[in-house]
Amino acid sequence: MRKLTKGKATKIILQVKFTVVSLLFLLLYLLLPSPSMADTPTEQLRATIEKVLAILSNSTLKSKAQQQERRSQLARAIYPRFDFTEMAKRSLGSHWGDRTPEEQREFVIIFAGLLGRSYVGNIESYSNDKIVYAREVTETNYAEVNTNILGGKNQELSINYKLHLVDEDWKVYDIVVDNISLVNNYRSQFHRVIVQSSFEDLVRRMKEKQS
Repeated sequence: MRKLTKGKATKIILQVKFTVVSLLFLLLYLLLPSPSMADTPTEQLRATIEKVLAILSNSTLKSKAQQQERRSQLARAIYPRFDFTEMAKRSLGSHWGDRTPEEQREFVIIFAGLLGRSYVGNIESYSNDKIVYAREVTETNYAEVNTNILGGKNQELSINYKLHLVDEDWKVYDIVVDNISLVNNYRSQFHRVIVQSSFEDLVRRMKEKQS
């Protein structure tokens, strides 16, 4: 048997060590949960809703004097979870492409304020009730999370969230309340106003509702 030189022996030892370390890293990678496994659509949505409910149940924010602060906190909790640009685009439907980039940007801002207030109003009226996360359906970059709000006297409100994956965040692009899609509902209303009057009149009416 040919005797190994010191240099070759050292090289073989280093190669073995490298292989062992590589296998250990591979094993750890396979065993540790990936971010996508830890952050499902339901878990990300639940985290946002829990923030909203915590703000609504905060006794220091219930007075009229603290109303603006409460709304600011709610906006900071809600807005990152919603894709208002996508929702506004879907709500305008075929009319979206007729608008200039500046008009589109302004419409998204107004729409976000309108929808944000509507959503908070729905959640606020059920803030003391139980929220059940019933079902999650995921298909590639799209998901639907079905929730039920259980109130007294056997009252139940169904709120289903449609989400799509944006980078690593699941963002809401439609809300279905008791089988009524908010985006579809807005699309019908907006289309009717634009056809009967104008886009400018629609924007004016939306601004008035927020004043």
